[in-house]
Amino acid sequence: MNQLFTYLTHKSFLTLLLVINVLGTIYGYIWYLPQLERTEPHFLIFVPDSPTASLFFCFVVAAFLMKRNWPLMEALALVTLFKYGIWAVVMNLLTLSVSGDLSWQGYMLIGSHFAMAVQGILYSPYYRVKVWHIMAAAIWTLHNDIIDYVFMQFPVYSQLHLYIREIGYFTFWLSILSLLLCYYFTRKVERRYLV
Repeated sequence: MNQLFTYLTHKSFLTLLLVINVLGTIYGYIWYLPQLERTEPHFLIFVPDSPTASLFFCFVVAAFLMKRNWPLMEALALVTLFKYGIWAVVMNLLTLSVSGDLSWQGYMLIGSHFAMAVQGILYSPYYRVKVWHIMAAAIWTLHNDIIDYVFMQFPVYSQLHLYIREIGYFTFWLSILSLLLCYYFTRKVERRYLV
């Protein structure tokens, strides 16, 4: 296990991880472009959920490369990477269940979003998050749920609008679980140090 953590924090691996996340973030914002073009300006920041989560993680990895921590970004990254990573996996599986079909992009999104959720937790022993950082992440995350499901700015997924109340309910509790996991992995798990 120690060998794994040595690889995770090696400069070349962190550089590769940053490049992958930057490219994924750019792809994510491009994926949202059709919806962003129809979005009122004051909602724009709250619509592209997954790419914003990976953007938070880009800041975390960039800080790691400089042997630094950015705890607020770490809390935002952990909560949102897990939340939107799992959310996208579930929504794509629900799309498959409802429509009976899923494009290759859907399967790619399942894999990439599951990886998002894993990487947020995998690096958590290196985070230096305090309770107030988790509270700030909670405000961002729960406010985003309100924007998505009260002001109806949720990500567009084929026929899933038919189940929007159930999806909103699921998303709220996924936010709570993500915040609890953030607390556990940043406050209760043994800390590690960047070498």
